[in-house]
Amino acid sequence: MISAAIVGGTGYTGVELIRLLSAHPEVSIDLLTSRSEAGTRADEIFPSLRGISDIVFSDLGDETLDALQKCDVVFFATPHGVAMKQAEALTQAGVKVVDLAADFRLQSLIDFETWYQQPHSCPELLKSAVYGLPEINREKLADALVVGNPGCYPTTAILGLKPIIELQNKQDTRLIEPRIVIDAKSGVSGAGRQASLALNYAETTDNFKAYGIKGHRHLPEIEQGIEQLLSSQFKHKIRFLPHLVPMIRGMFSTIHLELTTEGCAVDWQQAFETSYAEEAFIDVLPAGVYPDTRSVRASNRLRIAVHQDATRGELTVMVVQDNLVKGAAGQAIQNMNVMFGLDETLGLNAAPIVP
Repeated sequence: MISAAIVGGTGYTGVELIRLLSAHPEVSIDLLTSRSEAGTRADEIFPSLRGISDIVFSDLGDETLDALQKCDVVFFATPHGVAMKQAEALTQAGVKVVDLAADFRLQSLIDFETWYQQPHSCPELLKSAVYGLPEINREKLADALVVGNPGCYPTTAILGLKPIIELQNKQDTRLIEPRIVIDAKSGVSGAGRQASLALNYAETTDNFKAYGIKGHRHLPEIEQGIEQLLSSQFKHKIRFLPHLVPMIRGMFSTIHLELTTEGCAVDWQQAFETSYAEEAFIDVLPAGVYPDTRSVRASNRLRIAVHQDATRGELTVMVVQDNLVKGAAGQAIQNMNVMFGLDETLGLNAAPIVP
């Protein structure tokens, strides 16, 4: 059995990790930490875990840090800046690290310090960290010691653009114009579990608002994904605008693209189906069928629909996922499966919940 620890298990991604890992046939959760809830059983905070997990939160003191070094893998479901302070000691002890925050996502130290307002404490380890999108980085993940689990919005954006950028590279010609517009919506759980006036019921119900208008920290992550992860041969100008919608979980990203003359000649439905034909968690919907967030609720599946308007020279890519599963905890476990040479789908095959 793989011995796993979760650092910071009191948030929504933390409880998703507990829920999913508790059903994983090859994993045992041996340590769960929280400074604020030390000594408390997880199922007291999350009654949904009654009968599923009886694990008790531990404080993150010296004794616990020693115990973390005896685990096989440590998941950090913590605020930005926590994992990078512990990762070096853990990796030196042979422990694999999966960080669900942003500490190991951005390779540019300047971008990290600009968007997260803090210096990076282990830049050398950052250089060897692998960005955790298995559908693109599977081979690198197999040998990774540290994985930066992608942000929820970048997951939808990068995977929504992957077949397009790869085909452009293959044909060595522009198939889309440089301007890319990503109009994205997320449920309120994406903002975390902390108390906040802007996130309370009276503020979010019957409401729909944009945020990060001047710029959002996931933009450089999306740009990095296109330029470095997908090795785009062409430059693109990306406008990314997120919105908060009155639902608990779920994410819907609509990507608007203008096709070049060469791009208009491509059958994009076929291109997407071919690109993702072997991917267990990517579902390209049939032509004329469009996704909704409920169709992926509580699952690790990401569904994509493509609409091509040859007359107007436009391509619209629609991507949905559960922001807490494929957008966070599920993807972290998918990464862990690859890191340990397990079947990538292990522990993640539960069907979406309806209604």
